[in-house]
Amino acid sequence: MTSVPPPSGPTYRICFVCTGNICRSPIAEVVLRCLVEDAGLAGSVEVDSAGTGAWHLGDGADPRAVDVLRGSGYDGSTHRARAFAADWCADRDLVIALDRGHLRSLRAAARDEAERGKVRLLRSFDPDAPPDADVADPYYGGARDFAEVLDQVERACRGLLDEVARVLDDSTVPGS
Repeated sequence: MTSVPPPSGPTYRICFVCTGNICRSPIAEVVLRCLVEDAGLAGSVEVDSAGTGAWHLGDGADPRAVDVLRGSGYDGSTHRARAFAADWCADRDLVIALDRGHLRSLRAAARDEAERGKVRLLRSFDPDAPPDADVADPYYGGARDFAEVLDQVERACRGLLDEVARVLDDSTVPGS
């Protein structure tokens, strides 16, 4: 399990990053946003997502991602793909990589050690995941692969939200 940095502003800002921003990162964005709302933290936590590349700019989420989300009560229909810009690290509290390749790319793009420290691997927030576990890319797979991604993301996002809620609580304690 990993700890998270304190908020740098009035809201805690989290960006999920995968390759094209059409499969894994939109699933994570939708799941965490829902968990944040359910926890009553919608005014305190902002969630978005992006891709390491610009292949799918403006495209909606992969239909298989939208389907697996819908099947579990989430709505991924409004997502539009974006490309991550290195200067986003400055105004995000966490940049969450979906696999180790994204982690390396994002840390390499960070401008300093403080920004590199904001980049974390999503499954590091799942206490049952092996160390350095990736969320596997479902793009070349089928419905079962997307369901597995959703399961991994839900478990990790619950752990992530627990950490963020804890640090938000700590930041509101006088003298902290």
